[in-house]
Amino acid sequence: MPIAHKSAISVGMLYVPVSLHKTTRETGISFNQLCKDDSGNHQRIKYQKICPSCGKEVKSSEIIKGFEYEKGKYVTITEDELERIKTKKDKTIHVIHFAKITDVDPIMFDRDYYLAPEPGGEKAFELLRQALFSSKKIAIAKTVMGNKEELVALYPTKNDIIAKILFFQEEIQPIPSINKVQVDKKELEMAKMLIASMTEPFKAEEYEDEYQAKLREAIQTKINGQEIVTAGNEQQTTAIDLMTALQQTLEMANNHSIPS
Repeated sequence: MPIAHKSAISVGMLYVPVSLHKTTRETGISFNQLCKDDSGNHQRIKYQKICPSCGKEVKSSEIIKGFEYEKGKYVTITEDELERIKTKKDKTIHVIHFAKITDVDPIMFDRDYYLAPEPGGEKAFELLRQALFSSKKIAIAKTVMGNKEELVALYPTKNDIIAKILFFQEEIQPIPSINKVQVDKKELEMAKMLIASMTEPFKAEEYEDEYQAKLREAIQTKINGQEIVTAGNEQQTTAIDLMTALQQTLEMANNHSIPS
């Protein structure tokens, strides 16, 4: 598994060298953009980086970073200069404090990385993992990745530690205005019965991307020179009152007839 970032967890005098690995991979089908040519000789669209001043295509090695401080005026920053402003603390995942696992609202979670100890750091890493896991605590930390300081929650599991990159509070949009309405007690009890009747353990291995399978089948159909057949639509539900809808849905749940 490729390493996304190298760093070290620092807690006071404790220093644990670690590497960060992406927790997920892209499995969706990707399409190329082609020229809509009537001759059927489709060609991939190319995106070229052209300098508007000289009109020439610019190679990646010839591109530098610049910040527009006034309209049309830029100050350039090199990668070496970006490294110079990073302190030793910036280059580590420095723990600020510990907190309860339930303290962080899930809306704060941005993306995850697996943490893996580098050679020599295995024992300190395992000590930290066990201490966090048994205490049901997370470590709140900060680090710099690329050109951005990240807020991080070190989240212990039975086997390792997940580095959960958090949004800063200023990045979270305010909750949309919602008109509060009164809920009937009978409706609430019926809704709770529905939830209870459909509650079962979550098993991640039981779920797969069914649409991707349909998409691959459709692609193969086109490769075979056949037309894609329109999928059958489910019957539309007639508008009914909330209580009746809950009762009917509960009956369907009890009969295991709710489509998945």
